[in-house]
Amino acid sequence: MPTDHSSDGSIAGYLKDESKVLNAQIPRKRRSLTELLKEEHPHVVCNDGSAHFFKRKELEYLSQMLYEDERNSLLLPIIMEVTPDQSGVTIRSKGGPEAKIFSKILDMTVVSKENVITIFKPQLNVVRKALKTTTQYVFLFRNL
Repeated sequence: MPTDHSSDGSIAGYLKDESKVLNAQIPRKRRSLTELLKEEHPHVVCNDGSAHFFKRKELEYLSQMLYEDERNSLLLPIIMEVTPDQSGVTIRSKGGPEAKIFSKILDMTVVSKENVITIFKPQLNVVRKALKTTTQYVFLFRNL
């Protein structure tokens, strides 16, 4: 039975287009926790032009966990990268407050290695339950 081992550009193009649709809710620009707490209706504008609103209760929950400088450096929503080949999700964290937040929510030590945090699917459920509006998924298709 013949098999084509060459790269199929149409499939790659299809996946690229599909990932744009899946990721339309990703914000154009993330905003600091400090900035969002000052707003009456805290939100960010998404790539599709819609607004993503944050629950004040979640913002205050995060604020209680962090020092002022961490509140200034925490950008929301926290973006969690999902790829088909992983058993968990990846969070890019330059400042480090995300690791502190996840450690408190999961009641375990979570570390950032080379600005990357990895959490696994059972942990993801716990995080998303606590931070429904302050976290978002981005779906990545690499090497497919």
